[in-house]
Formats: sequence, structure tokens, C-alpha cells
Amino acid sequence: MGHDVALLFATRCLRMFGYGFLSTVLVLYLTSLDYSGADIGLLLTLTLLGDAAISLWLTTHADRIGRRRVLVAGAGLMFAAGLAFVATPIFAVLAVAAAVGVISPSGNEVGPFLAVEQASLSQLVGSSRRTSVFARYQLVGSFATAAGALVAGVVAQVAIDRGAAAVDAYRLVIVGYALVGILLAVLFVRLGPEVEVPQRDVRDVPIRTRLGLHKSQRIVFDLSLLFALDAFAGGFVIASFIAFWFQQQFGLDPAALGLLLFGANVLAGLSALAAGPLAARFGLVNTMVFTHLPSNVLLLLVPFMPTVELAVTVLLVRFAISQMDVPTRQSYTMAVVEPDERSAAAGVTGVARSLGVSASPLIAGPLFLSAAFAGAPFVIAGGLKIVYDLLLYRKFQAVKPPEEQATS
Repeated sequence: MGHDVALLFATRCLRMFGYGFLSTVLVLYLTSLDYSGADIGLLLTLTLLGDAAISLWLTTHADRIGRRRVLVAGAGLMFAAGLAFVATPIFAVLAVAAAVGVISPSGNEVGPFLAVEQASLSQLVGSSRRTSVFARYQLVGSFATAAGALVAGVVAQVAIDRGAAAVDAYRLVIVGYALVGILLAVLFVRLGPEVEVPQRDVRDVPIRTRLGLHKSQRIVFDLSLLFALDAFAGGFVIASFIAFWFQQQFGLDPAALGLLLFGANVLAGLSALAAGPLAARFGLVNTMVFTHLPSNVLLLLVPFMPTVELAVTVLLVRFAISQMDVPTRQSYTMAVVEPDERSAAAGVTGVARSLGVSASPLIAGPLFLSAAFAGAPFVIAGGLKIVYDLLLYRKFQAVKPPEEQATS
């Protein structure tokens, strides 16, 4: 593993640790500030919409203004958002920080990082290793998210056990999230020039009108629509909401919630590791669809489980097979576009996912806080994700990446 690849894996680990750290307590923190379900839903929506707008500008310019610069800027926005959330409980300030900064309520990637790192990794490792490297990239990220969730639960629980108010215990976790932004910036500065697009490969494309894309506009647009649907569905069951649901339904404490999310993310990471061999044998699109469908059926079943043991088991089994579509989806996107479109393509599809997921909390927040409909988000998410899988297979089954065309 070269220096830059190792650094990109390290930044992925650190960042995902921070996201898992934050997602365990974010909704709990906001409820401890006495915000209503509608207020929390609005705040999370602003978080995701703001992320989409900023990420779109940064990622569609990254291949031309410099990938390292964009990554450092994203780290700064992460630090600023975390700092604002601990500095004041005023809703207007938090709304601005959510819209402008980088905050992950889901425990998943937000900001410009994923798109730029994927483009850089694709350039550094080549097409033959791309899917397997992305699978390992997903694996270490899931493990880091799991560790962050576990540590956040322990930190909050220890603080509460020692007499701290719940709001102060959760605020302590968010301080840690802000510090992750500073550490990320230090690591990004150390990346070498090899992560940048060689000038000979950069085409003169009017970024404002074409979002940094030229040959691949149509396929990126079609993928973006589908990814937005998948993300909209996933937004109903982001990690913060799952933690809140299990606390309300079964009375789990912060330490138990952290352990639950730890297990879910570890299993998700292990499932991603299987993506490379499966994709090599069955193809990227087939692997995406036929591993994702059964996981969505399990997601539908979670709220119908009568005991905490059964609900946890179904959720964990779901995570054990749910993430094989992630590295294959990312690898497929990188494979079907030109080298100097990769940051833009990953950015545009990533922004589509951010826009899709941004609408969900407005609906999911009130549902989770409603005794009668608290389980409905799981059913909505599972059903919509099944629709996404079927549409993806119908649209892209015949569109093969170059490496599969060569062997077909």
C-alpha cells in the first residue's frame, strides 16, 4: 500500500470514527435541548441539504482546483459545525451551522470527502484492483464507525454515571467530533501530488453548466436519480433515529445503544469485504441488486419483532448483508466515467444521495416520536429500497463496466 493510499485509508478511518461518534448521541442531544420532533427533522434536513450544496460545488471543482485543497476545506467545515453545536443551543445558530458545516446524523459519509477520495484511489490503484480496494475502504470505514459509536456510548454513559446532566454528556461527545476535523486537516495536507489529476488528462469543460462532466452526463444523471431514491429510503432509518427508536421502544441506555451500533457497523463492514469476489464472479450490478434485496426485507421486519432480542437480531442480520452494494456501487460509478470526471461523477451522485436523504427526516422525525407510528419508518425504508433495487437492475443490467466488457 503506497503512502497516499495508506493516508486515504487513515483519513477514512478517522472521519468515520467521528461520524459514528456523533450519530449515536445527536438526536438524543437535540431532544435533551427540548426540541420537538418537527424541529429535529428540520435541523437534520438542513444539515443534509447544506451538505449537498457545498459538496456539489467542491467536488465538481476538485479535479481542477486541487483535490487536496478540497479535502482540507471539508475538514475545516467539519470542525466549524461541531464547534457551533456545542457552543449554543439557539436553534437559528444550529440551523446555520447545520446548513454550512459538515455534520453526519446518519453515521454515513457526508461532505466532499468520499467523492474525492474515491477518485484519488481509482487513479492510484487502477481498474483491476479498484473494487477490492473499495471493499477494504468500506470495511475500515464501517469498523471505524462501529468503534466511534461504541466509544460515544461509553463516554456518554460514564459521564452520566458520574453525575453529569445528559445534555452535558452528549455535548462532550460532540466536542470530540469537532476535534476530528482538525486531525483530518493535518492528514490531508500530507497527501502527495499523485492524488491530483495529471494536467494532460484535464479537459476544458465548462464546470458551471456541465458540473465537471462531458461524455458521462447521461449515465451519471440516471444513476443519480436512482441513488437519490435509495438514499431517501435510507434517511428514514439513519443511525440517530435507530438509536432513538431502540431507546424509546425497549429502554436501552447509551452504552447499550453504542454497542448495538458497534455491532451493526462491524457486520456491515464484513459484508462489504465479500463484494470484491462476488463482483468478480457475477458482475457489479448483479452484486449490487441481489445482495441488497434480502437485506431490505429484513429491514421491513424490525418493528414487528415483539422483544428487544429479536429486534436486535433481525437488525444485525440485515446489516450483515446490507453493505455489499456500497463498494460495488462506488466502483461501478468510477468505471463508467472518464478519469477526469471521477471526482465530479462521485460528487454529483453523492449530492443526489444527500438530497434524497435530506427530505426523509422531515417525515421520519414526527413518526419516530409518535407512539402509534414509531415503526413506520422501517417499513417505508424497506419498501422504497426494494423498488430501487428493481429499477436499478432493469436500467443498468446491460451497461457493463470496461473490465466486464473485456471478459464477456
